[in-house]
Amino acid sequence: MNNQKTRRAGDSAQITRDYMDSILIEMRHIGNELPSTNLELYGRTFSSPIMMAAFSHLDTFGIHENGMVEIAKAASSTNIVNFAGMGSAEELENIIETGAATIKIIKPHRDNNFILKKIEHAERSGAFAVGMDIDHSFNRAGQYDLVMGEEMAPKSLGDLKLFVNSTKLPFVVKGVLSVTDAQKCLEAGVRGIVVSHHHGIIDYAVPPLMVLPEIVETVGDSMPIFVDCSISSAYDVFKAIALGATAACIGRTILEPLKVGGAESVKNWIEKENAALAGIMARTGSADIRSIDRTLLWHT
Repeated sequence: MNNQKTRRAGDSAQITRDYMDSILIEMRHIGNELPSTNLELYGRTFSSPIMMAAFSHLDTFGIHENGMVEIAKAASSTNIVNFAGMGSAEELENIIETGAATIKIIKPHRDNNFILKKIEHAERSGAFAVGMDIDHSFNRAGQYDLVMGEEMAPKSLGDLKLFVNSTKLPFVVKGVLSVTDAQKCLEAGVRGIVVSHHHGIIDYAVPPLMVLPEIVETVGDSMPIFVDCSISSAYDVFKAIALGATAACIGRTILEPLKVGGAESVKNWIEKENAALAGIMARTGSADIRSIDRTLLWHT
């Protein structure tokens, strides 16, 4: 019997995984020093460029009844950045109370006033930054999306400018997968983007690491660039940074430790992978994350 998982044509998650695995790393040893994995972001110093992805409704999906807060506890105890997706005002407050530097990602709700209220609440609650998940505007049938019973709609450049100017917090746009959208984010005054296809929201999506260098060339040093989708290890994080990302978000890989042991298991996973990242850096002559560059990578 063949126990291998059947590959589905157009599976963006698998295409992304295959692309990341095709990237190889060269070693450099002479003259190296102990590396630092510290990340400087929006005026704060974090212990790692590993970030927690923007999860939502982990209780609904049976992962953990208080999963969002448990992940935030782990992020706080390891001093890394935490993203938080769709959820109640009370849940966000509980997440922020853990001490985690949290970037609240808001869905593109059809009602802009509703979005502005969510931005205001995130700022008042002490969020580290706030942003929008732009790729949930439409469903697969080309109609406006409906997420957990709430109506979505696409946002214009003017809408983005409205959201950016409504808050003192850095505004981050998630779901950028093209130079075109990156340029529009720059024009809108956005202060960070997440290069992502939302774990395959469209089939045959270009892998984030494939389009990342062109986006980096367009954005330059104007804003930090984060990456997610199939990032599952220190090696993936290293490759993302080498291709120009500021940091990378760990997604579904963290859910099993969360399910098994809550915050403590997630904390242990983060510490293990950050140590592994330091190991890769030490063996590639990368003294800090700014020293990691694409000359270290080879493509098969």
